Amino acid sequence: MRRLFVAGLVAVFCVGLTAPAQATFGTVLPSLSRNLVSYYDFEHPVRDDKALEQDSGRSGTALQLMNGGADMRVRDGAFWRSRTSLQLKQVNPTTAGNDDWKAGLYSETGVPSLRAFNGARQASIMGWVKMTGQNPAPNSNSANPDDFYGAIGLAGVLSGDSNGHAVRALLELIGVDGELKLVALARRIDGGESQTFAATEPWQKLLPQNEWVFLAATFDFDTGAMALYRNGKPLAGKYVVAGDPWKLEGEPEPDLASATDPRGIKIGGSYPQNTREGNACNCRMDSLMFLDRVAKPWEVHLQYHWMNG
Repeated sequence: MRRLFVAGLVAVFCVGLTAPAQATFGTVLPSLSRNLVSYYDFEHPVRDDKALEQDSGRSGTALQLMNGGADMRVRDGAFWRSRTSLQLKQVNPTTAGNDDWKAGLYSETGVPSLRAFNGARQASIMGWVKMTGQNPAPNSNSANPDDFYGAIGLAGVLSGDSNGHAVRALLELIGVDGELKLVALARRIDGGESQTFAATEPWQKLLPQNEWVFLAATFDFDTGAMALYRNGKPLAGKYVVAGDPWKLEGEPEPDLASATDPRGIKIGGSYPQNTREGNACNCRMDSLMFLDRVAKPWEVHLQYHWMNG
């Protein structure tokens, strides 16, 4: 009954709204909507090119669905109001190439529509993830059949000097102390050191096979604080790099990210310029959100229940 009531309200209020506005109405917590730089629900292809996904956030940054195009949109919504999600996968595990299904965009001169992350004080990444195959994937760039990628690519905003791998803010699985861990990773200064906040629990427990999970990562470039969440609840973890990798000590204040436009977004792997395969993810993603401030713990909690209610 509750779902029918909510669905009726959404239908009434969505009348007359554009498709991007309809995408966020009812699925994004109102307190987060003004800071929503980019939002991809993978239900809004660009009219003349279905291999592009409309951005329902304020930046209007269209996303390229690489190597699989429109076929990457699959009928498997992460929550009750979602119809489709994005399938990501490794296509040829034994062949070096760049045919893995991933998404993103890249520009060596920076992406002006992502300027909200230029000199940003904070950022957040949120979205749904479902593991659907072998992870980590075999390293197709290696001749050794027992060699696997050292990371599983999820979603990130590139730095202003990125080669397609380096990031300003990232939600991913990487190796920490010899074990693969779910992490929030960020680099405040282009070309500088990154800091990593790694979840304590095994990643297989946090992301079980064939189960939709809502993840969030938050980044405060001024204080150095980072956090991870799963299904609306904070995760225990630790900072990996000792000292002051972000160079926060001393003037000037506040500390901000580099004053450069990000070179793009990467989803499901590195190198969104599609020049090589790296850190492929055999998974699905839905309703990815990129914000230019830290989502508060209560907002992450409510956002999960707002979508999943």
